[in-house]
Amino acid sequence: MTRKKKELPLLEKVTITDVAAEGKAVAKVNDLVIFVPYVVPGDIVDLQVKRKKNHYAEAVAVKLHEKSPMRVEPFCEHYGVCGGCKWQCLAYADQIRYKQKQVYDNLTRIGKIELPEISPIIGSEKTMYYRNKLEFTFSNKRWLTEEEVKQDVKYEQMNAVGFHIPGAFDKVLAIEKCWLQDDISNQIRNAIRDYAYEHQYAFFNLRTQEGMLRNMMVRTSSTGELMVLLQCKIVNDEELEKMKELLQFVADKFPQITSLLYVVNNKCNDTIGDLDVCVFKGKDHIFEEMEGLRFKVGPKSFYQTNSEQAYNLYKVARDFAGLTGNELVYDLYTGTGTIANFVSRQAKKVIGIEYVPEAIEDAKVNSELNGIKNTLFYAGDMKDILTEDFIRTHGRPDVIITDPPRAGMHGDVIQVILAAEPERIVYVSCNPATQARDLQLLDVKYKVKAVQPVDMFPHTHHVENVVLLEKKTH
Repeated sequence: MTRKKKELPLLEKVTITDVAAEGKAVAKVNDLVIFVPYVVPGDIVDLQVKRKKNHYAEAVAVKLHEKSPMRVEPFCEHYGVCGGCKWQCLAYADQIRYKQKQVYDNLTRIGKIELPEISPIIGSEKTMYYRNKLEFTFSNKRWLTEEEVKQDVKYEQMNAVGFHIPGAFDKVLAIEKCWLQDDISNQIRNAIRDYAYEHQYAFFNLRTQEGMLRNMMVRTSSTGELMVLLQCKIVNDEELEKMKELLQFVADKFPQITSLLYVVNNKCNDTIGDLDVCVFKGKDHIFEEMEGLRFKVGPKSFYQTNSEQAYNLYKVARDFAGLTGNELVYDLYTGTGTIANFVSRQAKKVIGIEYVPEAIEDAKVNSELNGIKNTLFYAGDMKDILTEDFIRTHGRPDVIITDPPRAGMHGDVIQVILAAEPERIVYVSCNPATQARDLQLLDVKYKVKAVQPVDMFPHTHHVENVVLLEKKTH
């Protein structure tokens, strides 16, 4: 006999009071904290509890009784379904106010260290069409919205190209218009989709690993260049020929594409780091530009996805570094060397370290492209490369700039930084929570002198934060 599932309550006329992590908002009912997506502080709503634990619950809003003054009308037709841009219903001025609060709360509650006044967040001038890179997935299992399911219509076309639905790895929401990237991205995606429908191309099935069309990436750049990469499963010459016919269609329809690429991927995952990228038309790269510096961006390169805000972020990092031209700078987690090359003109020497070998090759190319001769780059795991021996060989840094992944820095790396004793540390982070944890460990020798949040991703809860630390004087 199966146990009857406990019915979860409907809570009526609940006031949303705050925002929380992962883009959700918060309400409190009888000391129970409830996390709710797609609502804003000040909304009064009925909540259907979906999951309940001892100290918290997760719910969805099923009826809006009273709108918050902060609430705005979402502009995207896919809002609330695709899982991205969760804060579209929150006015942008309030988004950045809450991001500022997020930085303050993380640094004070988790870091528990003495802080200066946090500078006002640098907002993004563009809140639409701000990304320079998007990836779309092809799937033969189109996600049907609640409205479509209610209509009980049998859809002949169940292929889709768009974004993965959260919690459904093999389902894809068909995207008609995305507001994140220049509209050329929508035009290219929809044209490829329509051509594939008309010519009966097989869309990929993630469960059975069958089908030709897998994934597409579009990169735009501040220089006006445009990259499109199509990823396909190809098992015979006939399919390769069919693939090239599609690419020729794209090349003819969109002559503004400067880099048209494809990857044959017959593996079980979509990663292309270990695969050869083939050029169908144009070059195998595009360029980004910043203060007259040119950065080569290939299909596998990492580059900050909001180019204009990346420039603001790097300017803050450079200002915090306080360079006079005489400093040895270590740039940890250097990626493709963007920060290292950006600060090199104000430094004596910059040494960049990064885990991904291809990224380090890009970093070297970017130095060469710009005639920069005072950089050195090393590839490998940070905790294995940045050792006392490395510092003895290359010199004790005057300044360390560190921009780790969301997980923050490994404890061994922090210990080496403390042993190296640079005069200043500039810590760039996309996760103020792990940054706060690391700042607490650095607090034994370093004092936080300045904090500058930068909003890179409008309509999401993510925020970048730059912290300047200086050596304590005893």
